[in-house]
Amino acid sequence: MTSATLTIDIRAVVQNWHALDSLSDGETGAVVKADGYGLGAGIVGRALAAAGARSFFVATAGEGQSLRHTLGQGPDIYVFSGHMEGDLEAIRDGHLIPLLNSVDQMLRHVEALPGHPFGIQLDTGMNRLGMEPSEWFAVRDIAFAQRPALIMSHLACADEPDHPMNAHQLEAFRSMTDGLDEVPRSLAATGGTLLGQAYHFDMTRPGVGLYGGLPFVDARPVVTLDLPIIQVREVTAGEPVGYGNSWIAPRDSHIATVSGGYADGLIRAMGAGATLFAGDTPCPVVGRVSMDLITADVTDLGQMPDSLQLMGRHQSVDTIADAAGTIGYEILTSLGARYDRVYDT
Repeated sequence: MTSATLTIDIRAVVQNWHALDSLSDGETGAVVKADGYGLGAGIVGRALAAAGARSFFVATAGEGQSLRHTLGQGPDIYVFSGHMEGDLEAIRDGHLIPLLNSVDQMLRHVEALPGHPFGIQLDTGMNRLGMEPSEWFAVRDIAFAQRPALIMSHLACADEPDHPMNAHQLEAFRSMTDGLDEVPRSLAATGGTLLGQAYHFDMTRPGVGLYGGLPFVDARPVVTLDLPIIQVREVTAGEPVGYGNSWIAPRDSHIATVSGGYADGLIRAMGAGATLFAGDTPCPVVGRVSMDLITADVTDLGQMPDSLQLMGRHQSVDTIADAAGTIGYEILTSLGARYDRVYDT
């Protein structure tokens, strides 16, 4: 079976980083966790480092260690999960900066690696990671004396500019950090960067916007996905297509079966809400998305192409996400290993 082609425009990633960087006066980092949102942390990281990014963010120490091997010494690599049991060697040898989320993590870090850089993550209302206000104020002076490399928090509703949670978290972050002027602060990821200067502090750390995702509506598209046609068949009006007979042909039709399915991250929930494109002509998905195959109605095409496009000029990753009832993040990070990946650099 011929593989689908996933084209990743690294130049667009860099242009998106520059565009987001231009919105603030402080430093602009880059979030490359989950293997660069599924697109390749190594190649994305190298390109962004060459463009001027000096601070990178990953989810785990293992991700950070891999990125360090790629980037070499120089850029800072922050670890959102902090200093977990078993992370000592990765943090030490990879020269990683854990973002400590609790007093327990702080004790673990300073006892195991005295003098090694660290940052602090604060909970300003999301209730996911970070020190609670009472916990933070109990150790703030001690932590400040150790000169943390960064103090950060994360916004829960930044993709909704008018949501009252944004102002609430901004006020909480200020109340927890104002006066600590010698330590850089960071509150904004992609959505927070777009909320304006009040949210920028010393560093923004865009993630999904680098890869062409919302809420950065001005992002350059990064991903193109072309699915080769394996077979085209004639289906008579009244005949079913796919598992469960979920689609019945309303007319005599031509149905193309393309290579790609939920094993490739094209999740089953996308179903008949999705559309493939032959050039500018839409070809609606019919029947269920299966593990390796998707079927589309190509009856109205004058000439049959070799492939149909799912993501690209006509549809963004967020369009596909809407069809599946999910978000662009999930689509990006689910893109599978079977694609023929082509990097446009």
